Amino acid sequence: MKLALTTLASLLLALFLAGCGSEVSELPPAQKSAKTAASPPPAPARYKLLDTFNIGDTLVARSLALEAASNTLWVGTSGGVMEIDLATQQPRNTYTRDHGLANEYVFGIFVDSRGNKWFGTNGGGVSRFKDGVWKTFFPMHGLADYWIYTFAEQADGTLWIGTWAGANRYDPKTEQFTTYLKELINEWVYGLDVDAQQRVWFGTEGGVSMFDGSQWQEWSHDDGLGAANSEALPASTNTGLGTRSRHDLSTLRLGSTTYNPNYVFAIKVDDKGQVWAGTWGGGVARYDGKQWHNLTTGDGLAGNIVYSIEQDGEGAYWFGTDGGLSRYDGVNWQTFTTAEGLAGNHVYAIRLTPSGEIWAATQGGVSRLGRQ
Repeated sequence: MKLALTTLASLLLALFLAGCGSEVSELPPAQKSAKTAASPPPAPARYKLLDTFNIGDTLVARSLALEAASNTLWVGTSGGVMEIDLATQQPRNTYTRDHGLANEYVFGIFVDSRGNKWFGTNGGGVSRFKDGVWKTFFPMHGLADYWIYTFAEQADGTLWIGTWAGANRYDPKTEQFTTYLKELINEWVYGLDVDAQQRVWFGTEGGVSMFDGSQWQEWSHDDGLGAANSEALPASTNTGLGTRSRHDLSTLRLGSTTYNPNYVFAIKVDDKGQVWAGTWGGGVARYDGKQWHNLTTGDGLAGNIVYSIEQDGEGAYWFGTDGGLSRYDGVNWQTFTTAEGLAGNHVYAIRLTPSGEIWAATQGGVSRLGRQ
């Protein structure tokens, strides 16, 4: 049963107003090798857009999180939070400040291993929600800042929080926050992920930092992060210390796309341990442990400003950009834009469901995609 377009639109408006194949016999080794050599390469997986839920030009769907235990998708918007039942695609609940949320503009959502839902807000701190109980953390409780954008969790339950004034490490046993500021290449943190070695990766406005528990490392455009400015785009001025009042996350300058390859919106560690970074104008960068490799629109990427990165069950990568949503399997590209029915071309968040569907959060709506 699909969630009706009018149902989702009206819910979000209310939030805004409230504040495999047949069997074959086994071949002998020689025949098997010959058959393999003669077989054509498998066709690339193709996806199609299943639904688009428009919410209007005044609202932005900014963040998504999957709660596998309850088969729930959490959607953070500029008007509040929705809890969607993935089995029925019907909303279970909606949340605003009237329910306990610190601020309606939700930039980051995370579901931790204990089932807590964390909501990072734009100027309202962090709200935690579980079993109907809300708790909000502010700087007075040890939080680094009121502006919260990203989360990641280590295997022992330690939670990392990215803010506009550094990163917090949160101990769930003591509920104590530790702030890291000078250790980072830049204090404005937008992306977080943890690799198999439990190293924490940070995407910031000044490049990428990594913390292994004792030592810090960092990389910037000078180290190969982000592609060269081949289109001669103007440099972005919407960045840097002391500019909080004009940090509106706009990627335009006088109507033109801008360039700042040190500015990293997203960090993702893939199943091979490679680190992917989504940059502002420099495309998506991949770190193989020795050097950075960049992919841009010249390679097939939808846009060179990359807000979000995910990897699906087949090992392919999904990139949310300023020019649409792209899937890349290492060889083949498939891209979705508003021309294919995507809710918006600025794709801020991506989440994959256990059934293999892809949800994309954009300016003006949310879209759902699946296999053809």
